[in-house]
Amino acid sequence: MRTDPSHDSPPGALPAREHLPASAAGAAVLDVVIPVYNEEQDLQPCVRRLHEHLTRTFPYAFRITIADNASTDTTPLVAAGLAAELPGVGVVRLEQKGRGRALRTVWSASKAPVLAYMDVDLSTDLNALLPLVAPLISGHSDLAIGSRLARSSRVVRGPRRELISRAYNLILRGSLKARFSDAQCGFKAIRGDVARVLLPLVEDTGWFFDTEMLVLAERAGLRIHEVPVDWVDDPDSTVHIVRTATDDLKGVWRIGRALATGSLPLDRLARPFGDDPRDRELTGVPGGLARQLVGFCVVGVLSTLFYLLLYSGFRQFCGPQSANGLALLVSAVANTAANRRLTFGVRGRGGAVRHQAQGLVVFAIGLALTSGSLAALDAAGGHPAHSTELAVLVTANLAATVLRFLLFRAWVFPDPRGPYGTDTPEGSR
Repeated sequence: MRTDPSHDSPPGALPAREHLPASAAGAAVLDVVIPVYNEEQDLQPCVRRLHEHLTRTFPYAFRITIADNASTDTTPLVAAGLAAELPGVGVVRLEQKGRGRALRTVWSASKAPVLAYMDVDLSTDLNALLPLVAPLISGHSDLAIGSRLARSSRVVRGPRRELISRAYNLILRGSLKARFSDAQCGFKAIRGDVARVLLPLVEDTGWFFDTEMLVLAERAGLRIHEVPVDWVDDPDSTVHIVRTATDDLKGVWRIGRALATGSLPLDRLARPFGDDPRDRELTGVPGGLARQLVGFCVVGVLSTLFYLLLYSGFRQFCGPQSANGLALLVSAVANTAANRRLTFGVRGRGGAVRHQAQGLVVFAIGLALTSGSLAALDAAGGHPAHSTELAVLVTANLAATVLRFLLFRAWVFPDPRGPYGTDTPEGSR
Protein backbone atom coordinates (compact mmCIF):
# COMPACT_ATOMS: atom_id res chain seq x y z
CA MET A 1 0.00 0.00 0.00
CA ARG A 2 2.73 2.47 0.92
CA THR A 3 5.98 3.10 -0.84
CA ASP A 4 9.33 3.89 0.71
CA PRO A 5 9.09 7.54 1.85
CA SER A 6 12.57 8.20 0.49
CA HIS A 7 11.51 7.05 -2.97
CA ASP A 8 8.50 9.16 -3.93
CA SER A 9 8.10 11.71 -1.13
CA PRO A 10 10.18 14.85 -0.47
CA PRO A 11 11.69 15.24 3.01
CA GLY A 12 9.05 15.93 5.65
CA ALA A 13 6.14 14.77 3.45
CA LEU A 14 3.78 11.91 4.16
CA PRO A 15 4.77 8.53 2.71
CA ALA A 16 3.41 8.13 -0.81
CA ARG A 17 0.47 5.80 -1.38
CA GLU A 18 1.15 3.26 -4.06
CA HIS A 19 -0.46 3.35 -7.52
CA LEU A 20 -1.34 -0.08 -8.84
CA PRO A 21 1.44 -1.28 -11.17
CA ALA A 22 0.69 -1.82 -14.84
CA SER A 23 -0.73 -5.33 -15.15
CA ALA A 24 0.29 -8.00 -17.58
CA ALA A 25 -1.66 -8.11 -20.82
CA GLY A 26 -5.04 -9.76 -20.25
CA ALA A 27 -4.84 -9.75 -16.45
CA ALA A 28 -8.03 -8.30 -14.98
CA VAL A 29 -7.54 -5.12 -12.95
CA LEU A 30 -11.20 -5.00 -11.90
CA ASP A 31 -13.49 -7.86 -10.82
CA VAL A 32 -17.14 -6.80 -10.59
CA VAL A 33 -19.32 -9.21 -8.60
CA ILE A 34 -23.08 -9.41 -9.13
CA PRO A 35 -24.75 -11.36 -6.27
CA VAL A 36 -28.05 -12.93 -7.39
CA TYR A 37 -30.81 -15.06 -5.96
CA ASN A 38 -33.61 -16.16 -8.30
CA GLU A 39 -32.95 -13.37 -10.81
CA GLU A 40 -33.71 -15.25 -14.04
CA GLN A 41 -35.51 -12.23 -15.53
CA ASP A 42 -33.05 -9.44 -14.66
CA LEU A 43 -29.70 -11.23 -14.85
CA GLN A 44 -29.23 -11.33 -18.62
CA PRO A 45 -30.00 -7.66 -19.39
CA CYS A 46 -27.91 -6.60 -16.38
CA VAL A 47 -24.79 -8.51 -17.37
CA ARG A 48 -25.05 -7.57 -21.03
CA ARG A 49 -25.45 -3.89 -20.20
CA LEU A 50 -22.56 -3.94 -17.73
CA HIS A 51 -20.31 -5.86 -20.11
CA GLU A 52 -21.03 -3.44 -22.94
CA HIS A 53 -20.38 -0.45 -20.71
CA LEU A 54 -17.04 -1.77 -19.43
CA THR A 55 -15.91 -2.78 -22.92
CA ARG A 56 -16.70 0.68 -24.24
CA THR A 57 -15.48 2.89 -21.37
CA PHE A 58 -13.16 1.07 -18.98
CA PRO A 59 -9.45 1.50 -19.85
CA TYR A 60 -8.26 -1.68 -18.08
CA ALA A 61 -8.92 -5.40 -18.39
CA PHE A 62 -11.94 -6.47 -16.34
CA ARG A 63 -13.89 -9.48 -15.18
CA ILE A 64 -17.57 -9.89 -14.27
CA THR A 65 -18.40 -12.62 -11.75
CA ILE A 66 -21.98 -13.76 -11.21
CA ALA A 67 -22.30 -15.00 -7.61
CA ASP A 68 -25.35 -17.30 -7.52
CA ASN A 69 -26.73 -17.48 -3.97
CA ALA A 70 -28.38 -20.92 -4.12
CA SER A 71 -31.00 -19.89 -6.70
CA THR A 72 -33.86 -22.34 -7.21
CA ASP A 73 -35.10 -21.04 -10.59
CA THR A 74 -33.28 -20.99 -13.95
CA THR A 75 -30.75 -18.37 -12.80
CA PRO A 76 -27.84 -20.89 -12.93
CA LEU A 77 -28.66 -21.74 -16.56
CA VAL A 78 -28.87 -18.07 -17.53
CA ALA A 79 -25.55 -17.40 -15.79
CA ALA A 80 -23.85 -20.33 -17.50
CA GLY A 81 -25.09 -19.13 -20.88
CA LEU A 82 -23.72 -15.64 -20.31
CA ALA A 83 -20.35 -17.01 -19.17
CA ALA A 84 -20.12 -19.13 -22.31
CA GLU A 85 -21.02 -16.27 -24.61
CA LEU A 86 -19.33 -13.16 -23.15
CA PRO A 87 -15.55 -12.96 -22.65
CA GLY A 88 -14.50 -12.13 -19.11
CA VAL A 89 -17.75 -13.32 -17.50
CA GLY A 90 -17.60 -16.10 -14.89
CA VAL A 91 -19.99 -17.83 -12.50
CA VAL A 92 -19.58 -18.94 -8.88
CA ARG A 93 -22.32 -21.09 -7.37
CA LEU A 94 -22.96 -21.03 -3.61
CA GLU A 95 -25.26 -23.49 -1.88
CA GLN A 96 -26.19 -21.01 0.88
CA LYS A 97 -27.92 -17.65 0.63
CA GLY A 98 -26.45 -14.37 1.80
CA ARG A 99 -25.09 -11.38 -0.09
CA GLY A 100 -22.23 -11.00 2.38
CA ARG A 101 -21.32 -14.68 2.03
CA ALA A 102 -21.26 -14.33 -1.76
CA LEU A 103 -19.06 -11.23 -1.72
CA ARG A 104 -16.64 -12.72 0.81
CA THR A 105 -16.33 -15.95 -1.21
CA VAL A 106 -15.69 -14.31 -4.58
CA TRP A 107 -13.55 -11.43 -3.33
CA SER A 108 -11.37 -13.76 -1.24
CA ALA A 109 -10.65 -15.96 -4.26
CA SER A 110 -10.20 -13.20 -6.84
CA LYS A 111 -6.71 -12.23 -8.03
CA ALA A 112 -7.82 -8.81 -9.31
CA PRO A 113 -6.24 -5.85 -7.49
CA VAL A 114 -9.58 -3.98 -7.40
CA LEU A 115 -12.83 -5.67 -6.39
CA ALA A 116 -16.33 -4.22 -6.76
CA TYR A 117 -19.95 -5.25 -6.59
CA MET A 118 -23.30 -3.92 -7.73
CA ASP A 119 -26.89 -5.04 -7.41
CA VAL A 120 -28.45 -6.89 -10.32
CA ASP A 121 -31.17 -4.26 -10.78
CA LEU A 122 -28.49 -1.72 -11.84
CA SER A 123 -30.33 1.03 -9.99
CA THR A 124 -27.05 3.01 -9.96
CA ASP A 125 -26.04 4.72 -13.18
CA LEU A 126 -22.98 2.92 -14.56
CA ASN A 127 -21.22 6.19 -15.36
CA ALA A 128 -20.27 6.26 -11.67
CA LEU A 129 -18.27 3.02 -11.96
CA LEU A 130 -15.01 4.51 -13.23
CA PRO A 131 -15.05 7.33 -10.62
CA LEU A 132 -15.73 4.64 -8.01
CA VAL A 133 -12.65 2.52 -8.77
CA ALA A 134 -10.23 5.21 -10.00
CA PRO A 135 -9.13 6.26 -6.46
CA LEU A 136 -8.38 2.61 -5.66
CA ILE A 137 -6.33 2.14 -8.80
CA SER A 138 -4.37 5.34 -8.10
CA GLY A 139 -3.71 4.29 -4.49
CA HIS A 140 -5.48 7.35 -3.10
CA SER A 141 -8.17 5.32 -1.27
CA ASP A 142 -8.71 1.86 0.18
CA LEU A 143 -12.47 1.49 -0.26
CA ALA A 144 -15.04 3.40 -2.34
CA ILE A 145 -18.80 3.61 -2.00
CA GLY A 146 -21.62 5.07 -4.03
CA SER A 147 -23.69 7.50 -2.00
CA ARG A 148 -27.35 8.26 -2.61
CA LEU A 149 -27.31 10.76 0.26
CA ALA A 150 -24.56 13.04 -1.04
CA ARG A 151 -25.78 16.54 -1.82
CA SER A 152 -25.10 16.24 -5.55
CA SER A 153 -26.65 12.77 -5.93
CA ARG A 154 -29.81 12.43 -8.02
CA VAL A 155 -32.18 9.88 -6.54
CA VAL A 156 -35.65 8.69 -7.47
CA ARG A 157 -37.38 6.59 -4.82
CA GLY A 158 -40.44 6.49 -2.63
CA PRO A 159 -40.74 8.35 0.70
CA ARG A 160 -40.74 5.14 2.78
CA ARG A 161 -37.38 3.93 1.46
CA GLU A 162 -35.97 7.45 1.72
CA LEU A 163 -37.01 7.70 5.37
CA ILE A 164 -35.66 4.24 6.25
CA SER A 165 -32.32 4.91 4.55
CA ARG A 166 -31.78 8.25 6.26
CA ALA A 167 -32.90 6.93 9.64
CA TYR A 168 -30.51 3.97 9.37
CA ASN A 169 -27.56 6.20 8.55
CA LEU A 170 -28.45 8.51 11.44
CA ILE A 171 -28.42 5.47 13.74
CA LEU A 172 -24.95 4.54 12.46
CA ARG A 173 -23.69 8.07 13.06
CA GLY A 174 -25.16 8.24 16.55
CA SER A 175 -24.24 4.77 17.79
CA LEU A 176 -21.06 3.84 15.90
CA LYS A 177 -19.80 7.35 15.06
CA ALA A 178 -19.80 6.48 11.36
CA ARG A 179 -18.75 9.32 9.06
CA PHE A 180 -19.62 7.73 5.71
CA SER A 181 -22.97 8.84 4.37
CA ASP A 182 -24.59 5.76 2.80
CA ALA A 183 -23.93 2.31 4.20
CA GLN A 184 -26.18 0.19 2.01
CA CYS A 185 -26.04 1.50 -1.51
CA GLY A 186 -25.32 -1.60 -3.62
CA PHE A 187 -22.34 -0.03 -5.36
CA LYS A 188 -18.97 -0.47 -3.64
CA ALA A 189 -15.33 -1.29 -4.33
CA ILE A 190 -12.27 -2.29 -2.31
CA ARG A 191 -8.60 -2.89 -3.05
CA GLY A 192 -7.74 -6.58 -3.17
CA ASP A 193 -4.81 -6.32 -0.75
CA VAL A 194 -7.02 -4.53 1.78
CA ALA A 195 -9.84 -7.06 1.32
CA ARG A 196 -7.54 -9.97 2.17
CA VAL A 197 -6.88 -8.44 5.60
CA LEU A 198 -10.28 -6.86 6.26
CA LEU A 199 -12.72 -9.61 5.19
CA PRO A 200 -11.67 -12.17 7.85
CA LEU A 201 -12.77 -9.64 10.50
CA VAL A 202 -16.28 -9.23 9.02
CA GLU A 203 -18.73 -11.73 10.55
CA ASP A 204 -22.04 -10.94 8.85
CA THR A 205 -23.06 -12.98 5.81
CA GLY A 206 -26.18 -11.03 4.85
CA TRP A 207 -27.18 -7.44 4.19
CA PHE A 208 -25.28 -6.01 7.18
CA PHE A 209 -22.01 -7.14 5.57
CA ASP A 210 -21.54 -3.73 3.89
CA THR A 211 -22.06 -1.75 7.07
CA GLU A 212 -19.78 -3.95 9.16
CA MET A 213 -17.02 -3.76 6.56
CA LEU A 214 -17.24 0.03 6.37
CA VAL A 215 -17.33 0.56 10.15
CA LEU A 216 -14.28 -1.64 10.72
CA ALA A 217 -12.42 0.01 7.85
CA GLU A 218 -13.18 3.50 9.14
CA ARG A 219 -12.23 2.66 12.73
CA ALA A 220 -8.90 1.27 11.50
CA GLY A 221 -8.15 4.50 9.65
CA LEU A 222 -8.65 3.21 6.12
CA ARG A 223 -9.56 5.86 3.56
CA ILE A 224 -13.12 5.59 2.20
CA HIS A 225 -13.92 7.50 -0.99
CA GLU A 226 -17.55 8.48 -1.66
CA VAL A 227 -19.02 8.97 -5.11
CA PRO A 228 -22.34 10.78 -5.62
CA VAL A 229 -24.57 8.59 -7.78
CA ASP A 230 -27.66 8.82 -9.93
CA TRP A 231 -29.98 6.16 -8.55
CA VAL A 232 -33.48 5.02 -9.49
CA ASP A 233 -35.38 2.73 -7.11
CA ASP A 234 -36.39 -0.70 -8.38
CA PRO A 235 -40.10 -1.08 -7.55
CA ASP A 236 -39.82 -4.87 -7.96
CA SER A 237 -37.03 -5.27 -5.40
CA THR A 238 -37.31 -8.51 -3.40
CA VAL A 239 -35.58 -7.12 -0.29
CA HIS A 240 -37.65 -7.71 2.87
CA ILE A 241 -37.35 -4.28 4.49
CA VAL A 242 -38.55 -5.11 8.03
CA ARG A 243 -36.45 -8.27 8.40
CA THR A 244 -33.41 -6.55 6.89
CA ALA A 245 -33.81 -3.56 9.24
CA THR A 246 -34.09 -5.87 12.26
CA ASP A 247 -30.96 -7.80 11.27
CA ASP A 248 -29.12 -4.53 10.70
CA LEU A 249 -29.98 -3.23 14.18
CA LYS A 250 -28.76 -6.48 15.70
CA GLY A 251 -25.54 -6.04 13.76
CA VAL A 252 -25.15 -2.46 14.99
CA TRP A 253 -25.48 -3.69 18.59
CA ARG A 254 -22.93 -6.47 18.03
CA ILE A 255 -20.35 -4.18 16.44
CA GLY A 256 -20.90 -1.45 19.01
CA ARG A 257 -20.32 -3.90 21.85
CA ALA A 258 -17.18 -5.30 20.18
CA LEU A 259 -15.76 -1.82 19.67
CA ALA A 260 -16.57 -0.81 23.25
CA THR A 261 -14.77 -3.83 24.70
CA GLY A 262 -11.79 -3.57 22.34
CA SER A 263 -12.21 -7.16 21.15
CA LEU A 264 -11.62 -6.39 17.46
CA PRO A 265 -7.97 -6.64 16.33
CA LEU A 266 -8.07 -3.46 14.28
CA ASP A 267 -4.31 -3.05 14.63
CA ARG A 268 -4.03 -5.62 11.81
CA LEU A 269 -5.46 -2.97 9.50
CA ALA A 270 -3.96 0.17 11.02
CA ARG A 271 -0.55 -0.86 9.68
CA PRO A 272 0.31 -0.88 6.86
CA PHE A 273 -3.07 -0.05 5.29
CA GLY A 274 -4.66 2.36 7.74
CA ASP A 275 -3.94 5.78 9.10
CA ASP A 276 -0.56 5.21 10.73
CA PRO A 277 0.05 7.97 13.31
CA ARG A 278 3.77 7.68 12.65
CA ASP A 279 3.14 9.25 9.23
CA ARG A 280 2.26 12.53 10.90
CA GLU A 281 4.92 12.71 13.59
CA LEU A 282 7.47 15.49 13.77
CA THR A 283 10.83 14.94 15.42
CA GLY A 284 10.80 16.04 19.05
CA VAL A 285 7.06 16.64 19.31
CA PRO A 286 5.12 14.20 21.54
CA GLY A 287 2.39 12.51 19.51
CA GLY A 288 -1.24 13.26 20.30
CA LEU A 289 -0.48 15.92 22.91
CA ALA A 290 -3.00 18.50 21.65
CA ARG A 291 -5.81 15.94 21.38
CA GLN A 292 -5.05 14.59 24.84
CA LEU A 293 -5.09 18.07 26.36
CA VAL A 294 -8.50 18.78 24.86
CA GLY A 295 -9.85 15.44 26.05
CA PHE A 296 -8.42 15.96 29.53
CA CYS A 297 -10.05 19.40 29.83
CA VAL A 298 -13.44 18.11 28.67
CA VAL A 299 -13.29 15.19 31.11
CA GLY A 300 -12.22 17.58 33.86
CA VAL A 301 -15.24 19.84 33.34
CA LEU A 302 -17.64 16.88 33.32
CA SER A 303 -15.96 15.38 36.40
CA THR A 304 -16.40 18.64 38.30
CA LEU A 305 -20.12 18.73 37.49
CA PHE A 306 -20.39 15.07 38.51
CA TYR A 307 -18.58 15.84 41.79
CA LEU A 308 -21.00 18.67 42.62
CA LEU A 309 -24.01 16.43 42.00
CA LEU A 310 -22.52 13.70 44.17
CA TYR A 311 -21.67 16.14 46.96
CA SER A 312 -25.23 17.48 46.97
CA GLY A 313 -26.58 13.93 47.17
CA PHE A 314 -24.24 12.72 49.92
CA ARG A 315 -24.83 15.91 51.91
CA GLN A 316 -28.41 14.79 52.47
CA PHE A 317 -27.34 12.11 54.93
CA CYS A 318 -23.80 12.96 56.14
CA GLY A 319 -21.62 15.87 57.19
CA PRO A 320 -19.70 18.15 54.79
CA GLN A 321 -16.29 16.48 55.27
CA SER A 322 -17.71 12.98 54.73
CA ALA A 323 -19.79 14.12 51.75
CA ASN A 324 -16.77 15.85 50.25
CA GLY A 325 -14.55 12.78 50.71
CA LEU A 326 -17.10 10.38 49.19
CA ALA A 327 -17.87 12.67 46.26
CA LEU A 328 -14.18 13.20 45.54
CA LEU A 329 -13.49 9.46 45.69
CA VAL A 330 -16.33 8.44 43.34
CA SER A 331 -15.63 11.29 40.90
CA ALA A 332 -11.91 10.42 40.91
CA VAL A 333 -12.72 6.81 39.86
CA ALA A 334 -15.05 8.09 37.12
CA ASN A 335 -12.44 10.65 36.03
CA THR A 336 -9.74 7.98 35.68
CA ALA A 337 -12.08 5.71 33.69
CA ALA A 338 -13.11 8.55 31.36
CA ASN A 339 -9.54 9.72 30.79
CA ARG A 340 -8.46 6.12 30.21
CA ARG A 341 -10.92 5.69 27.34
CA LEU A 342 -11.46 9.17 25.92
CA THR A 343 -8.21 11.06 26.53
CA PHE A 344 -5.59 8.32 26.21
CA GLY A 345 -7.49 5.86 23.98
CA VAL A 346 -6.97 2.72 26.07
CA ARG A 347 -9.54 0.05 25.09
CA GLY A 348 -10.44 -3.25 26.67
CA ARG A 349 -10.32 -4.28 30.32
CA GLY A 350 -6.64 -5.13 30.53
CA GLY A 351 -4.90 -3.12 33.26
CA ALA A 352 -8.11 -1.34 34.35
CA VAL A 353 -7.66 -2.16 38.06
CA ARG A 354 -4.02 -1.03 38.01
CA HIS A 355 -5.00 2.19 36.23
CA GLN A 356 -7.65 2.91 38.87
CA ALA A 357 -5.17 2.31 41.70
CA GLN A 358 -2.64 4.63 40.07
CA GLY A 359 -5.41 7.17 39.47
CA LEU A 360 -6.24 7.20 43.17
CA VAL A 361 -2.58 7.85 43.98
CA VAL A 362 -2.61 10.78 41.53
CA PHE A 363 -5.84 12.00 43.14
CA ALA A 364 -4.26 11.80 46.61
CA ILE A 365 -1.22 13.80 45.46
CA GLY A 366 -3.48 16.52 44.08
CA LEU A 367 -5.60 16.53 47.22
CA ALA A 368 -2.48 16.83 49.38
CA LEU A 369 -1.28 19.75 47.25
CA THR A 370 -4.53 21.73 47.64
CA SER A 371 -5.03 20.84 51.32
CA GLY A 372 -1.39 21.61 52.10
CA SER A 373 -1.65 25.01 50.42
CA LEU A 374 -4.63 25.94 52.60
CA ALA A 375 -2.89 24.68 55.75
CA ALA A 376 0.23 26.66 54.91
CA LEU A 377 -1.85 29.80 54.29
CA ASP A 378 -3.68 29.40 57.58
CA ALA A 379 -0.41 28.87 59.48
CA ALA A 380 1.24 31.90 57.88
CA GLY A 381 -1.57 34.44 58.04
CA GLY A 382 -3.72 33.51 61.00
CA HIS A 383 -7.08 34.62 59.56
CA PRO A 384 -6.61 35.20 55.83
CA ALA A 385 -9.30 36.97 53.82
CA HIS A 386 -11.75 34.82 51.88
CA SER A 387 -10.47 36.29 48.60
CA THR A 388 -6.95 35.23 49.54
CA GLU A 389 -8.14 31.68 50.25
CA LEU A 390 -9.85 31.53 46.88
CA ALA A 391 -6.75 32.80 45.07
CA VAL A 392 -4.59 30.17 46.80
CA LEU A 393 -7.14 27.44 46.02
CA VAL A 394 -7.36 28.41 42.34
CA THR A 395 -3.56 28.45 42.02
CA ALA A 396 -3.20 25.15 43.87
CA ASN A 397 -5.92 23.50 41.78
CA LEU A 398 -4.32 24.67 38.55
CA ALA A 399 -1.00 23.23 39.70
CA ALA A 400 -2.73 20.01 40.77
CA THR A 401 -4.51 19.74 37.38
CA VAL A 402 -1.26 20.17 35.43
CA LEU A 403 0.44 17.64 37.72
CA ARG A 404 -2.46 15.19 37.29
CA PHE A 405 -2.27 15.42 33.49
CA LEU A 406 1.49 14.90 33.46
CA LEU A 407 1.24 11.91 35.81
CA PHE A 408 -1.61 10.41 33.77
CA ARG A 409 0.40 10.81 30.56
CA ALA A 410 3.78 9.67 31.88
CA TRP A 411 2.86 7.11 34.55
CA VAL A 412 -0.75 5.89 34.48
CA PHE A 413 -1.30 5.78 30.69
CA PRO A 414 2.18 5.96 29.12
CA ASP A 415 2.40 5.59 25.35
CA PRO A 416 3.79 2.05 24.80
CA ARG A 417 5.59 3.32 21.71
CA GLY A 418 7.81 5.60 23.77
CA PRO A 419 7.77 9.34 24.47
CA TYR A 420 7.70 10.31 20.81
CA GLY A 421 5.77 7.39 19.37
CA THR A 422 8.76 5.78 17.68
CA ASP A 423 8.67 2.22 18.97
CA THR A 424 6.49 -0.44 17.44
CA PRO A 425 4.51 -2.28 20.14
CA GLU A 426 0.86 -1.32 20.27
CA GLY A 427 0.08 -2.44 23.79
CA SER A 428 -3.53 -2.35 24.82
CA ARG A 429 -4.49 0.64 22.71
